[in-house]
Amino acid sequence: MAEIIKILEIIGTVAFALSGALIAVGASLDIFGVVFVGCITAVGGGIVRDLLLGITPPNIFASFHICLIAMITAITVFIIAYINRKKFHTFKTKIEHINNFFDAVGLAAFSVTGAEVGFTHGFSDNAFIIIVIGMITGVGGGIFRDILINTTPYVFKKHIYALASIFGSTLYFILRTCIDNIPLASVLSMLSVVLIRLLATKYCWNLPRVHIENDEK
Repeated sequence: MAEIIKILEIIGTVAFALSGALIAVGASLDIFGVVFVGCITAVGGGIVRDLLLGITPPNIFASFHICLIAMITAITVFIIAYINRKKFHTFKTKIEHINNFFDAVGLAAFSVTGAEVGFTHGFSDNAFIIIVIGMITGVGGGIFRDILINTTPYVFKKHIYALASIFGSTLYFILRTCIDNIPLASVLSMLSVVLIRLLATKYCWNLPRVHIENDEK
């Protein structure tokens, strides 16, 4: 199981670092800002998860290779964007689609790893903790990312982001409890999150909201 978690962590780290770096480039941050935002997107959720579970210092500080992977990914994104900076806005829609896909993969990977960390720390009989920890791991980094670039966190306004994570974490808890096949549970749960996110984006699925109209003349 440890090897599966490591693989999922790497997948999630690359996906979220890439997503965070792309958004940081779009916000015109310098290279340090792009790398910092890319890294915090990749590790922010895991840090919050560990603190809530009483894991201090958080595991990320004992896994420098995860930060290194995030840094290399973000730097690569910056270099590619810098070389193609004149075309960056021309391909804005295509870049948003790419970013959305990697964001969905990162959300899926970290929702599952977060839920598994809950299992390995003795909460296998508490569905609520497992699901919440999975969601926090999945969405935490994105919230930090959006706050750093001074925008309302994506999770609060677009395409049922948190619900996809909750669904994936819930499915993982059910499968992990009912079947003795952790790899299968991981793959099915991740696929469910990615599918929900991509369908939500394609068909503009959003939660209800109150639209306040300004009646002032």
